[in-house]
Formats: sequence, structure tokens, C-alpha cells
Amino acid sequence: MSKTQTTIRVDEENYLKAREILSQIGLNYSQAISVFNNMIVLNKGLPFELKIPNNQTKQALHELEVKDGKTFDNVDELFADLDS
Repeated sequence: MSKTQTTIRVDEENYLKAREILSQIGLNYSQAISVFNNMIVLNKGLPFELKIPNNQTKQALHELEVKDGKTFDNVDELFADLDS
């Protein structure tokens, strides 16, 4: 199988963090990109789901941002609320 060389531009801080993580699992950046590329081919698309958030998800994210969501003192209260 022949190889081709390519150039990509990525955020430097994330690149350095990714390299450190990859080195801990025994991969270099080029190898990880090859794995990602192979997964795209195997999945005939990205190897994870990308979605536009629906209104319910947008509302939940907004509540998190403004810290306006429900809070519970313990897990029993949480489950009671979920059951209601």
C-alpha cells in the first residue's frame, strides 16, 4: 500500500496535549491520524456521531451555563424527581 504525505493545521495547545496522551498509549500523532483515517473508511463516515442539539438539549446546556438547573441534596431526591 502506498503512502501519501499531508499537512494539517491544528491548535498548538491541543496538539501538544494530544501528543502527550497518545504517547501514554503507545502511539505517535501520525499513527493516531492513520487510525482515525482507517476508522472513517471502516465506518463510511466519522467514527462518532455528530448532531445539532435539539431544543431540549439546548435548554439543558443553557441551564448549566447559567447555573439555573434543578439541584438535589441527595440521590434519593434526584430519583424521586425523575420518577415524578
